[in-house]
Amino acid sequence: MTNIRGQALLNAVGNTPLIPLNMFSEELGSNRLYAKLESVNPGGSLKDRPVKRMITQAIEEGHLKGGRRILDSSSGNAGIAYAQFGAALGVPITLIVPENASKERRDRISAHGAELILTDALKGYDFTLIEAKRLAKEQPDRYWYSNQYANENNWKAHYETTGTEILHQLKEHGIDHPDIFVSGVGTGGTITGVGRRLKEVNPNTHITSVIPDIFPGIEGLKPLGTEGDIVPDILDESLIDERITVTIEECLAICHKLAKFGVFVGPSSGAYVGTALKIAQGRNNQVIVTTLNDTGERYSSTGMWATKS
Repeated sequence: MTNIRGQALLNAVGNTPLIPLNMFSEELGSNRLYAKLESVNPGGSLKDRPVKRMITQAIEEGHLKGGRRILDSSSGNAGIAYAQFGAALGVPITLIVPENASKERRDRISAHGAELILTDALKGYDFTLIEAKRLAKEQPDRYWYSNQYANENNWKAHYETTGTEILHQLKEHGIDHPDIFVSGVGTGGTITGVGRRLKEVNPNTHITSVIPDIFPGIEGLKPLGTEGDIVPDILDESLIDERITVTIEECLAICHKLAKFGVFVGPSSGAYVGTALKIAQGRNNQVIVTTLNDTGERYSSTGMWATKS
C-alpha cells in the first residue's frame, strides 16, 4: 500500500499537455503537428509513466518482500523515475547505467539515493541489460529485476495513458484520431503501447519509427540495424509502418529552433519532430502526433546547447 506522500507523487504523472507546434507552419503546409509535453511529469520525462506502473505492480505482486531491491538498466530517464518513486515509496533501487548518460541524469539519480552502477559507454546500452541480468541471476534474494525491455507493464502504461490521452485531447481540437504517430525505440514501450491504442481506433494510423543513423548517437534511441542488437521483448514491430533515419545534427538543429520558441527539449524530442517534418513533405491535411520526451536541461553537460543553431 503506497503512503500518502508517495501516492501524491504518483498521481502527478500523466495528463500532460498536447501542444501544437505551429512554429513549423512553413514546413508543415496544410498538415498539423501536435506533441505531448512530457517534461511536466514529476521526473521530467515520459519514462515516469511506465516506471510508475512497473514499480507499483512490483509492490502489489509481492516481488519486493524481504527487502529486495528493484534492479533495472537505463539510459537515464527511466533511472530517474525509478529513483524518485523509490525514494517516495521507500523502495531501494539499483540501476545499471552507461557512463555516457548525461551528468545531469546521473546526479539526479544519485540525489534520490538510488545505487548507481556505471558501465563502459563503448559497450553500448545493450551491455547494461547483460549486466542487469547477470546481477539478478547471481543475487536473486537481493534483487528483483524489473526489466523494462520485457515488462508488459511498460507498454500497457502507454496504451492506457499516453495513447488514451492523445485521443481525448485531439477530440478537444475536433479531431477524431491522428493520421500519423511518430516515435522511436528505446525499450519499445511507447511505440507499442501508443501504437496499439491508436490502431485500435483507426487501423490506418501510420506508425513511424525514428532510427538514429549511428549508435550511440541519440541518447535513449536504438537503431536495431546491427547484427547482435538486442531487440526489446515488448516491441511489437508489426505496428511499425515506416522507419526513417535521422542524424544527431538534424535533431539538435530542431532542438535549437524549438528553444527559440520557448520549448526546451532533449535530443530524442528533436529527432521525433524532425522526422515528423520529413513525413509532412508530400502529404496534405494530415494530423501528426509525437512526444517531447524530456527537458533540454538534462543535456547541458553534453554540449548540445553550445552548438550554434
